[in-house]
Amino acid sequence: QVQLVESGGGLVQAGGSLRLSCAASGRTFSGIPMGWFRQAPGKEREFVVGISWSGGTTDYADSVKGRFTISRDNAKNTMYLQMNSLKPEDTALYYCAAGRAPFGSIWLRSRDKYDYWGQGTQVTVSE
Repeated sequence: QVQLVESGGGLVQAGGSLRLSCAASGRTFSGIPMGWFRQAPGKEREFVVGISWSGGTTDYADSVKGRFTISRDNAKNTMYLQMNSLKPEDTALYYCAAGRAPFGSIWLRSRDKYDYWGQGTQVTVSE
């Protein structure tokens, strides 16, 4: 099986930045898309951004577009999420996710396409 471990979360003031990392282990991810989701207390887990295997295609939720940047280093089996201009509404538990098999970029924001999930890293943005 594949294990995903997020890191980099923390407490930051509004307007600040954080960089999340997702380290994968267990096996390689050849051809597998990855993404980030988040979940606030009492709310459903929502899509943040997804990225194709090559990194050539990305899909951002409207709420983070222009502020967040996703990237991946396949040689290191690591994915990143650079978060700038953070807002209090970004406060949530952020989850790293990976597909179970290659799939088209049109499905990057589809939660059901992701088979592997990390345990989450908390991001808290104060006023």
